Amino acid sequence: MRYALLGDIHSSVEDLKDVLNDIQKYAPDAELIGTGDLFECIISKKRAPFERFSRLEDVMLFSDELIGMLTFPSVRGNQEERIAQITESDEPLLQRIRMMEERIGIGKTAIVIHGHQWEWGGDPWMPVFPETGPDLIFYGHSHDSGLSINNQVEEVGFGVPYDVTKGRTFVNVGAVVGDRNWVLYDSDAGTAIFKKVMD
Repeated sequence: MRYALLGDIHSSVEDLKDVLNDIQKYAPDAELIGTGDLFECIISKKRAPFERFSRLEDVMLFSDELIGMLTFPSVRGNQEERIAQITESDEPLLQRIRMMEERIGIGKTAIVIHGHQWEWGGDPWMPVFPETGPDLIFYGHSHDSGLSINNQVEEVGFGVPYDVTKGRTFVNVGAVVGDRNWVLYDSDAGTAIFKKVMD
């Protein structure tokens, strides 16, 4: 089974169009899974604890075109959590956001999570990976494509199949917004390929 993993869209319609076209070109059979932050919340983290809104249009960027392209399941990111926290409405889109799961299992052993749940720090900015859990985790949040196997950071090249069965593996799929990156995961072959839309 092949999976196309994409996330950190932040409501960018044009970047999402390019990535979806790229997926259709290279992996039309792949099941799409989102890594969160599909939407851009326009209320800052500092304001969020003190304000509440009754309309999604006052809280986030979205359009009918964007919603029409978001036909795939996705974990919730920190943007979705903030949107849900500060909006009090019965709008169907808000209910959809509230229903997004924290984790989605793919294949027999892998999971998808946004990654904001972990502690982050250092230079380069990296998460402190959990010591327990599945051996293969796909995530996003930092917008940087990355690969870590058994606590060793690997250099990432686009279009190269990486063996993700060699140990505890964390794959940052990168960002759709700005970078137009995604990852093709083949659960049968045990490989992940970092992809980038080329102009």
